[in-house]
Amino acid sequence: MKPIRLLLLTAVWLVVAAAARADLASIIAEVESNSPSQTTAIPRRASIIFIQCHGLGYGDLSCYGQTNYQTPNLDRLAAEGIRFTSYRAGSPDFGSAQAALMAGKNSMNPTAPTLAQRLQQAGYHTGLLGEWALGPKPWTQGFDEFAGFVQADEGRNYFADYLWRYAPESILNTTNNQMETFVGKEMIYPNTGGKNGEYMPEMFFKMMLNFIHTHQPDRFNHYQPFFLLVNLPAPRSASATADEFPVPTDAPFSAEPWPQAAKNRAALITRLDTGIGRLFEELQKMQMTNNVAVFFTSASGAEKFVNPNLKTVWPADEVAAGSPRVPMMVRWPGSIPAGRVSRQAWSAVDFAPTALQIGFAKPAADFTGISVLPVLFGQSGTTTNIAPDRLDRNY
Repeated sequence: MKPIRLLLLTAVWLVVAAAARADLASIIAEVESNSPSQTTAIPRRASIIFIQCHGLGYGDLSCYGQTNYQTPNLDRLAAEGIRFTSYRAGSPDFGSAQAALMAGKNSMNPTAPTLAQRLQQAGYHTGLLGEWALGPKPWTQGFDEFAGFVQADEGRNYFADYLWRYAPESILNTTNNQMETFVGKEMIYPNTGGKNGEYMPEMFFKMMLNFIHTHQPDRFNHYQPFFLLVNLPAPRSASATADEFPVPTDAPFSAEPWPQAAKNRAALITRLDTGIGRLFEELQKMQMTNNVAVFFTSASGAEKFVNPNLKTVWPADEVAAGSPRVPMMVRWPGSIPAGRVSRQAWSAVDFAPTALQIGFAKPAADFTGISVLPVLFGQSGTTTNIAPDRLDRNY
């Protein structure tokens, strides 16, 4: 008898998180010394959500100077945390940038543990949504759950009719009454036959919320923290035709005197911003606001629009040494002081040691990246306090 699927595509994610700020200096010191005292109790650790787009430029958000449209929820993320003006993706190539993020250095040793594997070893439950460029089986590289794309350019179809899935214990085998793992392609039936029923950038946000919802922190799962990597396949290139940015509607920019590609792209980024707002709402409802560190950035920079009617902000050194400057904002209420702008220079290679320090885990000896957690906490770094309505234009 064939297995019966029990869970819907957008309701299969497992993970729970909780965090409480503690005396990090003493705890990290004990962890790194490999000799924690008998009396030190490791507190509940923060969960980590790392959201990165594909081709979102430095000047694409209103908190970075965009004036043609507004991104209020991403502006809120910046206002309630810290906004960086000197963060770089690590490489202009998406695969190389992702390798830097996972390896903690600019070259990835295929035999070395990824960041996801290191966080697994530290007790985190790990999930990946969206694009993956480091092999066809991300579940063998540290991710407990996966839904997304593993082939080149699969993510360019914003109305894809399938996803690759890895979902442990998600199907019931009625022959032996045992839960089994689903792995392979899963059809998105609202998009089959050329239909455009599910818009993939928004679907990934739904799945992100279900990931968090399904396993809220509680005593039954021992308040296990999670690491969720969301690689949104949007907004992509900024120089092509409207077909590069398919959206259900170009509202509220339909009447603007811009090329159709520009109107679609602005609508896409606005939808992305709405998704961030829904994330904040759900975290508030679940009383997880102070328990999750949310990072938002882009894995690659955007090309410039040639159209003079759609002005934007481009720093003079937006691309330097092959590494594009992209947005980076981090929000963790109760731990990261709000309303700050930092000129601290860092890149994708520094995220792995930062994430491991958040999880009270020792960084790898071969990391070239350095944890920026002290900067996030306002303990060091070139940081300035700036009013929320004032833009940092000193690029």
